[in-house]
Amino acid sequence: MSEALDLQSSYGEQETAMREYREAGVARALALGNRGPIRFNQDGTLAEDILAAYWQHGFYIFENVVKEDELSDIERDVQEIIERAPTEPGGTVDRHGRPALAADGKGGGVQLVKPLSDPIGGTDANNGRHPAKMFEPVAPEGAPDYVLQVVGGSLQFSDAALRLYAHPDLLRVTEAINGADFSPFNEVIWVKQPHLGGSVAWHQDGTTHWDTPKFHKGSHGFNFMAQLYGCNSQNGLWVVPGSHLAIADIKKWCEDAGSDRLPEAVPMLCGPGDVGITNRQAVHGSFPNTSDEIRVTINFGFHRRDCVIGARGNGIHAAGSEQIIYDEARIEARSQILGTAIEARKQRFPDEQPYDYAPLRGQTFSWDAEARESLRGYNALDLGI
Repeated sequence: MSEALDLQSSYGEQETAMREYREAGVARALALGNRGPIRFNQDGTLAEDILAAYWQHGFYIFENVVKEDELSDIERDVQEIIERAPTEPGGTVDRHGRPALAADGKGGGVQLVKPLSDPIGGTDANNGRHPAKMFEPVAPEGAPDYVLQVVGGSLQFSDAALRLYAHPDLLRVTEAINGADFSPFNEVIWVKQPHLGGSVAWHQDGTTHWDTPKFHKGSHGFNFMAQLYGCNSQNGLWVVPGSHLAIADIKKWCEDAGSDRLPEAVPMLCGPGDVGITNRQAVHGSFPNTSDEIRVTINFGFHRRDCVIGARGNGIHAAGSEQIIYDEARIEARSQILGTAIEARKQRFPDEQPYDYAPLRGQTFSWDAEARESLRGYNALDLGI
């Protein structure tokens, strides 16, 4: 009985500390000045103050990017994906007994986690880039054994996510940061279920360029994080501003803090349709979702081409890629999906000016049932660095 009381007390103390931490983090986040609508100069270049804030802090919040009709499209696809998810790791059927998403082995995949758990913190997973474990609250009574958390290769499972991938303003932002010949990275959908979603231990995404001549403040690219319902200090991502400029000793940071509550971190605060952009070198992570609100993030990233050419795959985002040196042929093959996405978006939003992606200029793409089927397994060519 005393052990149970001690455990209950520790959880209560943790929640009190987290409440104070979240309040202070929100205040720090709102004081940064790195949020607002996407703005371009008359010549089409991204506003200088946006670029300056992004490079200073390592992330930025673009407000009201995805409009209601597109959010509705995404919501329908996400609800179907959740319904089709397997009920256990490696499972082949969904909760309705139907063949589960990606169970046919043609491509893509899903990651399930135990409720409110941290499955990779303090382990060697993902090249050991999550060196400190996060606090794990007790799952609520009646919780399932596993919950869906990540859908990999998501563009093959959601037409709406594919169309969002070609959002012209976001691609213009990409060009401003990574150059007109930017290359793809990978795409996933994050689902953090209320009272159940697991944590993601603090980490820096980049693994290949830290100690090379190619290292600079943007050498590992960035991720866009489009929010379907918005995110807050309980269910959202947290970022340590300015931490993208050098490799961090995250384990020592947590030891110095005495917990997983890094004192300089701030939450990414977004409304529905906002899109965060986060430098992959910035220290970031998320706590277990103990809130009443689900978070759904449509995640997709891009690289500088000159940082991908000649780099060895990191083995995280595509199986076996640690044996591969990326060349122009690999990048060209992986970039084809962007042409398909642009064509799919043109059909859904015909009055919108599509983005002109320089590396595919002159090529013709279609969007129909055959093109949709051709996307299966595209993520085997992901470019992880």
